[in-house]
Amino acid sequence: MQVLAIIPARSGSKGVPNKNIRVVAGKPLLCWAIEIAKATPEIDRVIVSTDDASYAEIARKCGGETPFLRPKALAGDLSTDLEVFLHALNWLRIKENYNPDIVVNLRPTAPTTRPNDISCAIQILQNNAEIDSIRGVALCSKSPYKQWSMGTDLRLKPVVRDTFLTEPYNQPRQLLPVTYAQTGSIDVVRTSVILNGSMSGESIYGYIQSSPVDIDDEADLVQADFNMRLSIPTKESSFRFCFDVDGVIATLTSNNNYDESTPISENITIINKLFDLGHTVVINTARGTMTGIDWRQKTVDQLESWGVKYSEIYFEKPAADFYIDDRNIDIQTLNNLVDELATE
Repeated sequence: MQVLAIIPARSGSKGVPNKNIRVVAGKPLLCWAIEIAKATPEIDRVIVSTDDASYAEIARKCGGETPFLRPKALAGDLSTDLEVFLHALNWLRIKENYNPDIVVNLRPTAPTTRPNDISCAIQILQNNAEIDSIRGVALCSKSPYKQWSMGTDLRLKPVVRDTFLTEPYNQPRQLLPVTYAQTGSIDVVRTSVILNGSMSGESIYGYIQSSPVDIDDEADLVQADFNMRLSIPTKESSFRFCFDVDGVIATLTSNNNYDESTPISENITIINKLFDLGHTVVINTARGTMTGIDWRQKTVDQLESWGVKYSEIYFEKPAADFYIDDRNIDIQTLNNLVDELATE
């Protein structure tokens, strides 16, 4: 089956101006989407649908095709995916006699989507003729059974009406059905379904995702930039982490006698993870400033024997993006984030 990825990237975003080409972790969002598509073996072509010539130029530099510019009439705030995809498919059919079997909707606003997940979704659709589309979903944090719409008279109406439940909005959360929200990061659909006037069809298979990212505002953009720089740093986007020795890498000792120091293995594991990810790890210690004793060689020897990976070591005040000691950033908070990113 021929599989086409279409990346919709209009230029008129108002909530986040130029959202689709904003730089996250060193690259425009548009380029992340292209890279994800090209890293998915099942995808044969990657086409960017944009209304802006400068967006198209960025797309081409990142390896995407831009055989057409989308009409401005299909790039407004209220333009639908269906309109955009029908335009692209009809253009390709008329101009190139190209008729893919499956279309993947890859939004630039989901830059952490894993190619392996897209591959799995495509394979599920390929192997199950009765399924019209695959849609990425995530477990709802708040039940829609307890959500309301409000009329102009301020009267409430439940968003979800379920004939099997009596007043679900008054039931304990544990008794309500498990519900899922679409993530917007995985949409795989048969071309025939789109040409028949739908982006999903009737038979929709849910592909469950654990930690999807969907950039909708500036706060999302900042968070995505931090997370991606932490998990997949480049030379331009890596962080500089500065760690104290005592209380972080080694146990605190009485009377500043560092001969008694022992390693904190779980923290060293966290530090080594960051180093292995490509970040700069700086060791910064004030050992000896109070006692006047030179602990430099002893400290270096300890770090080596404990297996600590680091880029630089200083016996002075730190200069870093992050300084982790027993009174500043909690290393366990850092660990939770590193572990979360490692499993995505």
